[in-house]
Amino acid sequence: MIERPRVALIVEMSGIYGRQILEGISNYQKSHRAWSIFLEERELRAPPPPWLLRKRWDGIICRSTTRQLARAFREKHIAAIDLNDLYGGLGLPRICSDMRAIGRLGAEHLLERGFHNLAFCGFSREAWSTERWAGFAERVSKAGGTCSLYESPWHGGHAPAWQEDQRKIGRWVRSLRKPVGVMATNDVRGQQLLDACRAVDVAVPEEVAVLGVDNDEVLCELCDPPLSSVVPNPQGIGYEAAEMLDGLMARRKASAEEHLIQPLCVASRRSTDVLSIEDHYVAAAVRFIRERACGGVTVDDVVRHTGISRSLLERRFRTYLGRSPQGEIRAVQLKRVKQLLGETDLSLEEIAELAGYAHPEYMSVVFKRVLGLTPGAYRKEVTAEGAKNG
Repeated sequence: MIERPRVALIVEMSGIYGRQILEGISNYQKSHRAWSIFLEERELRAPPPPWLLRKRWDGIICRSTTRQLARAFREKHIAAIDLNDLYGGLGLPRICSDMRAIGRLGAEHLLERGFHNLAFCGFSREAWSTERWAGFAERVSKAGGTCSLYESPWHGGHAPAWQEDQRKIGRWVRSLRKPVGVMATNDVRGQQLLDACRAVDVAVPEEVAVLGVDNDEVLCELCDPPLSSVVPNPQGIGYEAAEMLDGLMARRKASAEEHLIQPLCVASRRSTDVLSIEDHYVAAAVRFIRERACGGVTVDDVVRHTGISRSLLERRFRTYLGRSPQGEIRAVQLKRVKQLLGETDLSLEEIAELAGYAHPEYMSVVFKRVLGLTPGAYRKEVTAEGAKNG
């Protein structure tokens, strides 16, 4: 009987990022030789167990790698993959997220929504946060926008008390030129930013659009409003780390250079569901439409709400959005239809009612005219894609 390789996974289970790295390792294991795995519940900053180096390991995947630990791995000839986010140059193969690419993707999401005033809310003395800020500022500068920064320590004796930090974030938010798009360095910071906006009576997303990172779905959905978030690829990190470790344990060489994993996309939720519009009549109309389109609102309702003539509202919509008020109503309704088709098994009759259509047949006609396929075909396509990625 062939003995399984003994592998230690020094990866935190306390946060979504670490758990998804472990998920990537698990995905690799499903189709390759099995390992005998050591894994314990741990925090990100927790040191490895003191007995780690007294045991015999064929391989180690480590998120808590230090210079001393890397040296010990090399001296003991243990195949090891470094996943730390703090520093490189440890002489081990290292795989991590491309933090600058995460920052650039966040900036692009906000720029696409028309923001020229942008800002970043990060943590000082954290290399990963600093790199995300650098990528964000680089992309904003390239687009000719302005950029502001707020930072405070996350951990340690210099970290401010929670209430004091919230007050400082609130004062910073008030000082920003509105409307402004703000990227938080992770979802925890995004939640803090949303709470600070509420405390100083700043509207999200109308005055401040907020974007996080990590796409912790439970945390993002608990936020008010739900938090948009850049989706990194920790599963990809875990899969590649497992694949590389298998090669090292089979005595295949691996480069000690960094392997940077690109982010996947932005999961858009209500915290950035806005366009930066300086015309307050159009901004008010868009807000009214997005709140009421699925309740059967009409263009006449929008005209009465804004208090300007229909022809003037039409012209201003064309200028700022490139479409009519009716087109905006249709876009909001179709977005709701797509969500319900992809996330529920409701009938077309039920979906039509929830999306503001009087008749499911008309909904289907509009859906196919705009998207090029029927609601049923769209649902099958989304279901198949979800099964493939799951």
